[in-house]
Amino acid sequence: MPVLDSLDLFLFSLSRSFCSPLAVFFQIQGCVICLTLAIGWAFAAFIRNREIKLMKSSMRAGNSFAFLFHDINELEHSNQVNLPRVTVVMPLKGFGEHNLHNWRSQITSLYGGPLEFLFVVESTEDPAYRAVSRIIAEFKDDVDATVIVAGLSTTCSQKIHNQLFGVEKMHKDSKYVLFLDDDVRLHPGSIGALTAEMEKNPEIFIQTGYPLDLPSGSLGSYCIYEYHMPCSMGFATGGKTFFLWGGCMMMHADDFRHDRYGVVSGLRDGGYSDDMTLAAIAGAHKRLITSPPVAVFPHPLASDLSFSRYWNYLRKQTFVLESYTTKVNWLMNRALFSSHCYLSWGFVAPYFMSMTHVAAALRIYIRGYAHEETIFVSKGLLLVTCLAVCTFIELFSMWNLTRVEVQLCNMLSPEAPRLSLASYNWVLVSISSYLVQLHFVWN
Repeated sequence: MPVLDSLDLFLFSLSRSFCSPLAVFFQIQGCVICLTLAIGWAFAAFIRNREIKLMKSSMRAGNSFAFLFHDINELEHSNQVNLPRVTVVMPLKGFGEHNLHNWRSQITSLYGGPLEFLFVVESTEDPAYRAVSRIIAEFKDDVDATVIVAGLSTTCSQKIHNQLFGVEKMHKDSKYVLFLDDDVRLHPGSIGALTAEMEKNPEIFIQTGYPLDLPSGSLGSYCIYEYHMPCSMGFATGGKTFFLWGGCMMMHADDFRHDRYGVVSGLRDGGYSDDMTLAAIAGAHKRLITSPPVAVFPHPLASDLSFSRYWNYLRKQTFVLESYTTKVNWLMNRALFSSHCYLSWGFVAPYFMSMTHVAAALRIYIRGYAHEETIFVSKGLLLVTCLAVCTFIELFSMWNLTRVEVQLCNMLSPEAPRLSLASYNWVLVSISSYLVQLHFVWN
């Protein structure tokens, strides 16, 4: 009978310690985290799928424009002529590989009311200035679009400075202002859908949406996709939410004209993150944030998105949690950071323990140790099996939500190039799922 060597002795000792009550608790907690994510994504898929069914039902009833309105009567001139004026403000910086496509999708909206687009840059030296000027010249006879130079910011982040500068220049009759990032690819009916919700419920303070990441194939792009997926369930409520994404925010223009709830001063005086600042203001004044089910936007990730760029993105996201507007907001951000850190540890640790159990079992099988010396391993393998099942359920739920959102985006943009689930590499999704939490713990 083989004698235990020092490496095996250490491995078995570690595996045995991972069968203690405390270690078992953490491994069960890891299973619970996986199942919680799966349930959240399943609910989000249900909300998005319900919208798909409504659109299909409308199409079967003869409405070929269901991607714009469920009720075709909304397209009548008497309804379109009364639509409110909307100003779209887009703060720009730099020029990426997908920007031209994104900008075209934004200014070719099928919104029937008065609409103006304000592209705001820091200076004429910004690469975005010439690129967007060419786009505006291309559509000058069809859309009301202007590029504005805001200058350098001195009291807040450059993005917020550009946004506020755009608000100052918006049309005096604009009822709503829509802030868009340059990486947002709109659907033809997105502006109309957001406006319709604002008209339906004047109590809405902000309307928002969320991107559907389209990984380019690099590991870094899959890490971005994996990082965003848990957040996406907070935006797929079909209504009220506590979350806000700065890439798409529609608000009442008068809130800025009259600095209601301190939106202008809160952003201007030291604002770093537009969405975190506005979410804090909404929470402090108990204002309503909503996210309609159609507000999901294709977000192609850059082909050169390396792992180091993902790491830099994660560090910036972490730094955002250090910004705050009030003491209560600071406490909430610290609680969010602490919770995220704990849950990341809770997600990563069980996989390390499971790898230890599997390694111990393999050594037992290879070396042929006596059953009496290794009786503990059966309990460890049971925990491994539970975690594997929960991980499969989690990944399946993530796959299903992505499938539903891809289908919804294709229906909302019927003339755009078709998105396909086949482009996703689910091996890289699985790897990035672990790496994202590991990097957050390390960060």
